[in-house]
Amino acid sequence: MPAGRIVRLDPVRDQRWSRFVTAHPDGLIYHHPDWLRVLVREYRADPVCLGYENAAGELRGILSLLPTRGLPFSSSVRTGRRLSSLPRTPLAGPLALDERASAALLRAALSYAGRERPDTMLEIKAPSPLPEGLVAGMRSAPWRLSYTLALPDDPASIRFGDSRNHGRIRWALNKAEKLGVVVRPAESEGDLARWYRIYLNTMRWHTVPPRPYRLFQAMWELLRPEGSMRLLLAEQRTAGQTRLLAGSVFLMLGKTVFYAFNGCWRSAMPLRANDAIQWRAIHDAAAAGFRQYDLGEVAEHQDGLHEFKSKWGAAATRLYRYYDARARDVGNDAVGSNGHRRLATVAWRQLPPAVTAIVGDRLYRYL
Repeated sequence: MPAGRIVRLDPVRDQRWSRFVTAHPDGLIYHHPDWLRVLVREYRADPVCLGYENAAGELRGILSLLPTRGLPFSSSVRTGRRLSSLPRTPLAGPLALDERASAALLRAALSYAGRERPDTMLEIKAPSPLPEGLVAGMRSAPWRLSYTLALPDDPASIRFGDSRNHGRIRWALNKAEKLGVVVRPAESEGDLARWYRIYLNTMRWHTVPPRPYRLFQAMWELLRPEGSMRLLLAEQRTAGQTRLLAGSVFLMLGKTVFYAFNGCWRSAMPLRANDAIQWRAIHDAAAAGFRQYDLGEVAEHQDGLHEFKSKWGAAATRLYRYYDARARDVGNDAVGSNGHRRLATVAWRQLPPAVTAIVGDRLYRYL
């Protein structure tokens, strides 16, 4: 096969990029130009978008990179200056038709980082280990576990684990229905804004800095009209009144739906609002022809989230991060001691939700 060449592209203007992503069997929403537009709306940055094309000008591989400012005085690969594919995104490494294209894209990214951004570490996020020896000069690091559920052609045949586990989920759904819990798609940006208040409280409880509202507003404006974003809301309708309980944001393209963001009032947990949303989302995804339902990654210490995601019959797989040879602390995302983590949790939960939104916004400007 004749050698191709690396080219710098504008994926928003060059229609070859979006066509390549939608046609590729492994193409994800995180590879699509619209996701890049969302990230740039969240925090302005100049993307570096590389394509590998053959002599006929046909794309055989793509790789999007965005620079981060990094926290002041930080040399960590997770908080320092990075050229990442992509920041604040679970995975979006090279998408290619063969290993030659993948290797060429990674070599070009390494060369660019070393030549144009010598104070910046290259970070590649991959859904699975890259072939050993594909590119010299990159160091691998195991990342978090991610949970994925394979979807059948017929939604009626969906089963969540063994009969006992499936029966427990059905019981939870029946309980939610009896208590007046109904799931519906969000219909307006007003719905989005009301859900965001719940999201802030949920992130505060989990001791995770929240993403800014403008991220979700960008998704609503850029992804939702294309059918790539959906917000499902769980409401309780009783005695002629309606109360918003929970909501989840889903991102989708190609074969895969991502369960990306969630917010649920603590008081709504006994009402099984999250279970009702997941049941609806999984069955809708299968009916729409999607074949993978990705429940997302989980940090090692978050036992409750591991349990919630595994009960839906999802298989856990290890994600990977790759860094250039200058990177040092490339181990898994270890957290502090249990004592330090408990202190941080108590302190974070004392903050008003509006304050956590400000802190998260300031923090993510560097990450």
